[in-house]
Amino acid sequence: MRRWDGPENVPSGWGRSVVAVGVFDGVHRGHRALLETAVERGRELDLPVVVVTFDPHPEAVLRGVTPPVLTPVERRIGLLGEYGADAVCVMPFTKDLSARTPEEFVRTLLVDRLHAAAVVVGEDFRFGHRAAGDVAELARLGAEAGFTVDGVALVADGETITSTRVRGLLAEGDVAGAAALLGRPHRVEGEVVHGAARGRELLGFPTANMDLPPHTAVPGDGVYAGWLSRVEPVRGGESRWPAAISVGTNPTFDGAERTVESYALDRDDLELYGVRMTVDFTARIRGQERFAQLDDLIAAMHRDVERCRVVLGIS
Repeated sequence: MRRWDGPENVPSGWGRSVVAVGVFDGVHRGHRALLETAVERGRELDLPVVVVTFDPHPEAVLRGVTPPVLTPVERRIGLLGEYGADAVCVMPFTKDLSARTPEEFVRTLLVDRLHAAAVVVGEDFRFGHRAAGDVAELARLGAEAGFTVDGVALVADGETITSTRVRGLLAEGDVAGAAALLGRPHRVEGEVVHGAARGRELLGFPTANMDLPPHTAVPGDGVYAGWLSRVEPVRGGESRWPAAISVGTNPTFDGAERTVESYALDRDDLELYGVRMTVDFTARIRGQERFAQLDDLIAAMHRDVERCRVVLGIS
């Protein structure tokens, strides 16, 4: 799959294509429905499918607030490729871009660079300065420029599936609910760094403490069952482990910094410092608690591990 950082990097000889446009933060079930429509159009027209996504998130530029990131750009691109995109154009979202008229947006990106034969967007799609353009306006401009437009109905499960809903569920610790909207477990990724070493030296549960990128969408404080994996698998070695995952500030030790720490079940021999890892959240075991005695915390951790075994189907 091809990746272009900005429309100026689209090859000059790029021919006609089917273009899907959206932020795609989350690549959730609603986004996948949009992409499925684009793939169908690509097959009908025998043309490649190009997804246009935006980075940073438009909210960060327009309102100065970055929403918790569900899928970093690299992960987003990989998922879009898995779901059928032939190429992804990562469009830098800037004040200049937000100030363009709908006509300028269509001409400079969809027509001059991507040579769109068909464009697929969500039915609530807005574009151009002050979100002046909608699907009807896009269709009008498309008729003039020679491309068709599909405004795909939003997917709902009683309520519309949106990235905002996913973020809300994660903040509540409902990782199973978030996974139902995403169509896969929520994942965070980061490098394993040194922490306080209490897990190994004091508690008997050595953990991988992850350094996460800013604005990562981290589930609410608590203990979770999930999977700990290497980003780059080791040839001939283990790369994925069932895990008990702690998210929070370690209140029993008067902690202040929020961390994500994962204990690979039954493993005290893993050396993961400096390794990039992912954590996939499967289910919430309990909320964060403060224990009066260290022995109470250790007993709770043993119970957590046993509940993780049941949830993950580990004997």
